[in-house]
Amino acid sequence: MNRAPGRIRIIGGRWRGTRLDVPDADGLRPTADRVRETLFNWLQPVLGGVRVVDAFAGTGALGLEAVSRGAASALLFERDAALAAALSATAARLPGGEVLEVRRGDAVQGLKGLSPGSVDLAFVDPPFALDLWEPALAALEPALAEGAWLYLESPAGRPAEPGGGWRAHRELRTREACCALYRRAG
Repeated sequence: MNRAPGRIRIIGGRWRGTRLDVPDADGLRPTADRVRETLFNWLQPVLGGVRVVDAFAGTGALGLEAVSRGAASALLFERDAALAAALSATAARLPGGEVLEVRRGDAVQGLKGLSPGSVDLAFVDPPFALDLWEPALAALEPALAEGAWLYLESPAGRPAEPGGGWRAHRELRTREACCALYRRAG
């Protein structure tokens, strides 16, 4: 579903107030400001120094917000060339943006190439119509560090489940989405 282009903003941290363009693109559905604010309130105590992956970056709102609030780095995967170029341009203009790495291409394939234990926090929020939660989580699993955090955003009527080895931490539901934060068990 396409909608009019617009803008969203980074809510907190050193890049607070930075505007991010939201182009009219199929499947692009940025996480709402209210949901991001709640999510990052949950995550704030653990953000310092973590290594982040934003698997289906889109506007980059989740990965950028994490780094703005203290994450050490973020790797953002985006398959759409225009969106990936916009993410790279945003990273280049932000002070300290060199800790952001944008990789254009298929996120599931990209996740398979990550080093074991190299991810402390992962955002998995693919375009809902593509139903990529299961393959993305399978590809991501080896890269997740002990005690990693996982955020899943999925349709309200079809919540994604991370499978065994995860403990539910918090959940928020809107009319459109189920937004759930998990912690790796053990």
